[in-house]
Amino acid sequence: MLDVSKIRSQFPILSRKVNGQNLVYFDNGATTQKPQIVIDAESKYYANQNSNVHRGVHFLSGLATDKFEESRNTIQNFIGAKHKHEIIFTKGTTDSINLVASGFKTFLNKGDEIIISEQEHHSNIVPWQICCEQSGSNLKVIPILDNGEMDMDFFYNLLSENTKLVAVSHISNALGTINNVEKIIEKSHSVGAKVLIDGAQAASHISLNMQKLDADFYCFSAHKMFGPTGVGILYGKEDILNALPPYQSGGEMIKEVSFSGTTYADLPHKFEAGTPNISGVVAFKSAIDFISNLEVNKIAKYEEELLQYATSELLKIEGVRIYGTSKKKSAIISFNLEGLHPYDIGMIVDKMGIAIRTGHHCAQPIMERFNIPGTVRISLAVYNTKEEIDLCINAIKKAKIMLS
Repeated sequence: MLDVSKIRSQFPILSRKVNGQNLVYFDNGATTQKPQIVIDAESKYYANQNSNVHRGVHFLSGLATDKFEESRNTIQNFIGAKHKHEIIFTKGTTDSINLVASGFKTFLNKGDEIIISEQEHHSNIVPWQICCEQSGSNLKVIPILDNGEMDMDFFYNLLSENTKLVAVSHISNALGTINNVEKIIEKSHSVGAKVLIDGAQAASHISLNMQKLDADFYCFSAHKMFGPTGVGILYGKEDILNALPPYQSGGEMIKEVSFSGTTYADLPHKFEAGTPNISGVVAFKSAIDFISNLEVNKIAKYEEELLQYATSELLKIEGVRIYGTSKKKSAIISFNLEGLHPYDIGMIVDKMGIAIRTGHHCAQPIMERFNIPGTVRISLAVYNTKEEIDLCINAIKKAKIMLS
């Protein structure tokens, strides 16, 4: 069993007040709060280790480089990658997807196809639209069912010898649906297509092993894993990363530069142009250590308990409709109250110190699918409690009375 009280004590922000009330933070799908060890790690870097990495022979540069590469090692082990150099540091999941999309267009010809789903975050839609526009290839879309799951039969029929890449989310940020990415990868590979998995909502909730999963690309962000903002990960298989052209150019990603031509550095530096977010990368290790010490499976089990409780209590409110009712869900609940706008609910609940998200959650095609302007979203984390859920439910009930 997890000691949630002890876990909560490690997050300074959870003891603050909002609008005179104790903070209840249920917007973890947007970003998670940070434990003191992550805050301290970033501060310690600037106080005692600050220097540029990979570029100097002096003591501080060596120390900063060691700390930076320790994080790469930690992430390699955390996700079960075969090689350390398959871990590329980026600005976030969005940056990781754009990196792949920018390079992958050079592999495409007119008539080739990329498949995404109706469930995707904008960051896993727009880069592929641009990729297809620039390469002359076609974008195909897997529809979602009424329960928020992908229509897998439709997907199987979409696959063909023209399919070159399939890019889907591991967990929907708007619906909480956990997708059967193992089957998606298996079927995609059977027609020779590569697969990119957007793992932004999954990396701290599902135990990962890239060698077993067999995804060609997997990406996620530190800030949704109790880590700093501005740090992301692109995992890619060695052979395809070597084949991809550089995404950005400049310092660090080169081997030799002359006016007659330039040769590029080996992985991972080929895709890490310029000075990176060194302090963020260093602190990300502390966030991964925090998750690993708790154990991902234990986190998932506790969050499932919270999800079931919150769902049950929410459905007791007359007029509630939940969007995303798949049997396999992460701790995300999107809902609306009949006749009320989600924004209005969010504003009133905020006055009671409760942070929830309202809107389309950067997933407008999902909202169009259900013909709604947006939803109220509760997204839970390991530091949340049933008592907080009770406070939120009571706040929603009060909002309903005030707005009715």
